[in-house]
Amino acid sequence: MDIEDDVAAHYEHPGLEALILDGLAALGHDPDNIDPDVLAAADQLHIGGTDATQSVAEGAGLRAGMRVLDVGCGIGGPARYLAHHLGVTVQGVDLTPGSVRTAESLTRRSGLEALVQFSVASALELPFDDGSFDAATMLHVGMNIPDKAAAFREIHRVLKPGGIFALYDIMSMSASTPQFPLPWASTPASSFLEDRTGYLAALTAAGFRLEGERNRHGFAVEFLQRTQDKMSASGAPPLGMHLHMGTDARVKIGNLAAGVRQGTLAPVELFSRRG
Repeated sequence: MDIEDDVAAHYEHPGLEALILDGLAALGHDPDNIDPDVLAAADQLHIGGTDATQSVAEGAGLRAGMRVLDVGCGIGGPARYLAHHLGVTVQGVDLTPGSVRTAESLTRRSGLEALVQFSVASALELPFDDGSFDAATMLHVGMNIPDKAAAFREIHRVLKPGGIFALYDIMSMSASTPQFPLPWASTPASSFLEDRTGYLAALTAAGFRLEGERNRHGFAVEFLQRTQDKMSASGAPPLGMHLHMGTDARVKIGNLAAGVRQGTLAPVELFSRRG
């Protein structure tokens, strides 16, 4: 099994859509007519949820009429958020076929299929023509990509000249190794953490020019602490990112929270532009 197969298998959860629909029903929502914002608890698989997605969108200057590529879209939460709140059209790509099928189903149930589409594809070989997009986003994806420069070159290729690439990834902040399992990898074999310097070098090599950045460490500490406190107080909620993580969800979230608190890990926003 190669790295991409391993990564895709990590995120493949055949019963995930049913769990989400059951969670919606338990909360009194119609699974066939979904308010996209109600899904936020379960479809934003990154630190900070929709607050983080909104921050990325604002930093990138996304606005109605833009065509946006979301690399590593998962089940489509950020793509639906951007379409629903900003009126952009979004093409999501992901390695995991089950995630793409779930993304398509939830998008139809949310009435957003005219604005959001998905396909199974690798960040290293995007199935789009040169200059196809005004902007690209990538949220908590780079940790699963060993050759970030190659991925960034592909993103650079499919962006229009002057297009913006907004990245929000968990980065290494020290030489310490985090404890596994983690939400993006059960073992170190499919985890490719990199520090800020490595990301900047890969972006520069791909032809991007850095325009802005923000370390979200404090934001992450607070978000993860709230998540753990809620799970400790009342158990796992009907909808939540734990649905993606299986029976060891608490361990994965706990290891992530410990790494962030200890300063080993931090989510960082980077905004770069294609020349």
